[in-house]
Amino acid sequence: MPLPRLRRPLALAVLAACTALLAGCGSFGPTMTRAAFATERWRADLERREIALPDGTRVAYLDGGQGEPLVLVHGFGADKDNFTRVARWLTPRYRVIAPDVVGFGESSHPLDADYRYAAQAERLHAFVQALGITRVHLGGNSMGGGIAMSYAAQHPQEVQSLWLIDAAGLPDAPTAELRRLVEAGTNPLMVRTEDDFPRLVAFTMSDPPWIPDFAMDVMARERIANQALEDKVFRQIATDSVEAAITGLATPTLITWGGEDRGLDVRTAAVLHAKLPNSRVEVMPGIGHVPMLERPEESAKSYLRFRAALDAGAKVASAGMQPQAASAPR
Repeated sequence: MPLPRLRRPLALAVLAACTALLAGCGSFGPTMTRAAFATERWRADLERREIALPDGTRVAYLDGGQGEPLVLVHGFGADKDNFTRVARWLTPRYRVIAPDVVGFGESSHPLDADYRYAAQAERLHAFVQALGITRVHLGGNSMGGGIAMSYAAQHPQEVQSLWLIDAAGLPDAPTAELRRLVEAGTNPLMVRTEDDFPRLVAFTMSDPPWIPDFAMDVMARERIANQALEDKVFRQIATDSVEAAITGLATPTLITWGGEDRGLDVRTAAVLHAKLPNSRVEVMPGIGHVPMLERPEESAKSYLRFRAALDAGAKVASAGMQPQAASAPR
């Protein structure tokens, strides 16, 4: 799901904005927003790249850091920069790759494509293969979590672990406020006017980062321009389920959930935990639907603990001993 990515503008953003003003340029908002994103990427050691898949689909992505590859998949209406802030604490340990999911951001936007989880997972798999990666750690928020789970179900031998952050893909899970609103005829995730974006922020996050009005307007206009496709995507994923595919999936999994998520009920974390036998749950109090944006450092440290436990378990197993059982929900 789409969410803001910025705290107070840093020096680069201020310099770009001043340059635009001095030049008499009318692109103050876009210029300053791009500069702020560039600064956040620089701090996280991420670079923007682009690749063409064999079928001609273009995928824009962020890439940086070193170590085992960790591919992070954003949610509905969002883009690759939803993971820029949390990546700051991950790139010292891993190669972090955050693509724009096809249909969003700077990647291709085919109007006649299948956007259900299995189809998007196959596109993501093609992207990972195009990068020359054979085994991967996957993470995903909301819609991205559903895509990551479908990927792991389709290619279990290639996925070393999953990080599911308020993951979608279980339409029969406990009913959240979002579903009730959609059934009543209102979808707070859709942005049809610039005024909708602040309401989106308020709905999706309990502890949002500060975003200036001009940046909200820029992001709102991007969403408005993609409105027709987003309507189609939402209709396709709203009832799509990965439940049957993932039940019993043995992939080591960290399930992270915001305790105040209004989009996907926090009780869904326990439902997922019951279906994934090698999973553990961490609920973050006071947080909404996007923990990696609301509390990036805390989210990253939780993930680093999870990976450290995996590494320790692998060492024990290689020594001929049995690793500890998966943790129960907390």
